Amino acid sequence: MSIGRLMQGKPHADTPGVTIGAPRTYELCGAFCFAGRRNRAFSRLAVLSGAETGDRVLDVGCGTGYLTRRMAAAVGPEGTVTGVDPSPSVLAYARRRNRAGRGAACTYREGVAEALDLPDGSFDTVVTSLMLHHLPEELRPAALSEMWRVLRPGGRLLVVEFRPPRSAVGRHLVHGGLGHAMSHNRTDLLDDFVTGAGFELRGSGDVRPWLTYVQGVRPLPEKPKEPLG
Repeated sequence: MSIGRLMQGKPHADTPGVTIGAPRTYELCGAFCFAGRRNRAFSRLAVLSGAETGDRVLDVGCGTGYLTRRMAAAVGPEGTVTGVDPSPSVLAYARRRNRAGRGAACTYREGVAEALDLPDGSFDTVVTSLMLHHLPEELRPAALSEMWRVLRPGGRLLVVEFRPPRSAVGRHLVHGGLGHAMSHNRTDLLDDFVTGAGFELRGSGDVRPWLTYVQGVRPLPEKPKEPLG
């Protein structure tokens, strides 16, 4: 199986013919693609999420739990971190890698981004990394709306996506190694998806070498105006 198919299969249900070793292979491919910078990049994402000690965090499309574990370190043992992904095999791998250490213990559950089986307003921070581009464009608004629903008012959102290389040569290399979905990823649409779901934009930028992010917040409800007189 090609690297591209493994990478493309990350947030989806198990692909027929994928062995139990595929999640480990995905982890190794990720390390290779980030050229030794993956830990630094994802630790930076945990900071950019704005998560604080004691927060309840949700990682949507968590895959093998690489970002989930860094979120656990960010919120400490007083916090909670939940990873959601449709693939039983990657969740099994993530559970095996789960070590509480000085951070929160991670819990993992099967589910899809566009229909989260979680209560309204049950998280302080929601993160999602390298997941949205796998969804058909018509499902992406539903996924962001679900993230809005499960966040408390004032809760924070961090959406992270792969940023295609700007050069033609770079795009060709990525297309051959990682597949069409990543080499033609429309990161310019992220702001519209986030605001369309009801979030207020709070920031955006790049994390080297390949990532771009958007930060949002679920607005607090407006206070009713006091009657005049």
